[in-house]
Parts: sequence; C-alpha cells; structure tokens
Amino acid sequence: MSEDTRPYTVENVDAAPSAPERPVLQEARRKADYLEGFLSQKPAAPDPGSPGGEVYDQVIQALREIYDPEIPVNIYDLGLIYGVDIADDHVVVTMTLTTPHCPVAESMPAEVEIRVGSVPGVGSAEVNLVWDPPWDPQKMSDEAKLELGML
Repeated sequence: MSEDTRPYTVENVDAAPSAPERPVLQEARRKADYLEGFLSQKPAAPDPGSPGGEVYDQVIQALREIYDPEIPVNIYDLGLIYGVDIADDHVVVTMTLTTPHCPVAESMPAEVEIRVGSVPGVGSAEVNLVWDPPWDPQKMSDEAKLELGML
C-alpha cells in the first residue's frame, strides 16, 4: 500500500495534551487512614473450650498421654477419639475402641474420664463410648502410621 492510499494519517507530535481532571466532591474522597480502625483492633481470644483454646488444647494433650496397651501409639493419634466437646467446665469425649472385644473396654473409658477430669479448668468429664462408625486404620494420624511402619 502506498502512503497516499492509507485510510489514516501518521502525525508526529512532541507532547500529548494531558487529560482534564475530573471534579471530585470533597465528601467522596477517601480519608488516608481508612484502615486505621481495622488494623488497630486486636483479634478476639479463642474460646477456651473450642479448638485452639487453652482448655481444649490441654484436654487433647491429656488424651495424647494415654496409650493403648497393645499398640505403642496414644489413643488420640490412633484415631480412637471422635470428638471433644466442652461447655463451660464440662467436657464430653466421644471415643471408640479398636474392637468391641478389646481387653481394655472396661478400663480405657474410665482412664480417659479420670485424665480429662484432672485437666485444669475442667470441672467434670464424661466419656461416650460408641461403635458407629467402627474404627479402622485409616483413622490413624500419619505420625501413628509412621510409628507402626504403615507409611
């Protein structure tokens, strides 16, 4: 295409004119410290009875100190603890055993209740022994599987 038949023209300029500023209402401008209030707020302390709370963590630590006599792994990492619920100073532990015919079926729940009841901040402890869902090795933590040579 020749220069004469182009549908556009090329113009060399030294500087382009600046765009006109938009008028902004004074009240619409954002204050520079708009995050100041948000950033100065302290995070709320976790509820002592919820995961991450002090009492909850101490209960889990107490459960990690109880070992199955037949398996060298604590009952928490073994996956025998299905839930820990804390309301005020009352703790309810829902747990199972490896089998219904486990030799510690009578003594293990009592030991859990005594150990959890001895945690500071716990007034009373209750253990619910359940069989559904049944325990299986998939419920074990990776640490427990490693300890038992399953990884």
